[in-house]
Amino acid sequence: MKFFLDTADLAEIEEAASWGALAGVTTNPSLYARIGGKLDDFHDHIKRICDIVDGPVSAESVAMTRDEIIADGRELARIADNVVVKVPTMVEGLAATKVLAAEGIPVNMTLCFTVPQAILAARAGARYISPFIGRFDDISEDGLTQLEQVVTAINNYDFGHDVEIIAASVRSANHVTQAALMGADIATVPFNVLKKCVEHPLTDRGLDAFLKDWEKVQNA
Repeated sequence: MKFFLDTADLAEIEEAASWGALAGVTTNPSLYARIGGKLDDFHDHIKRICDIVDGPVSAESVAMTRDEIIADGRELARIADNVVVKVPTMVEGLAATKVLAAEGIPVNMTLCFTVPQAILAARAGARYISPFIGRFDDISEDGLTQLEQVVTAINNYDFGHDVEIIAASVRSANHVTQAALMGADIATVPFNVLKKCVEHPLTDRGLDAFLKDWEKVQNA
């Protein structure tokens, strides 16, 4: 499973990239606003992310009609070769995805919650499909079961192009674990969750014991 970072923070992206495990980034204007960014600078910021990341960078369209999404998608795709256009799962999004995919512009269909939505997205030409886990948890439903169903259904068929499932709206390292076990291709995670994936109390204890033993050797 590949790791995408869900952020607009350049420092977080640079740090995660230095670990050697970062395969891509997903971002949107809301995440950019959280770090003080302005919408009119969003495209320039996407370019800065693309310069750091050696992999796909999903940038979300803020348009709501098919023609506007298509125009927005084309503009986003011109920013860099590794831009992927994030499009919401809705009728207008499907129509826009069909056009963008036909033009060779990769689409990440986001806000996906059901198997039928995922299949429709794949049929429309989406390169990536992002079922949301945490949003189900927010309403006391099982987001991991929904993700598992999407993974199984998409893997049942040949859509004539590569389709990768992104476990999105990931809130914990357990979400990452379960997504990997059920065969999701990618987990897109906030920086704090990615750090938790590295950490474990037994690792800390092992390091502690190693340092104490090393200190004894040095003082012998």
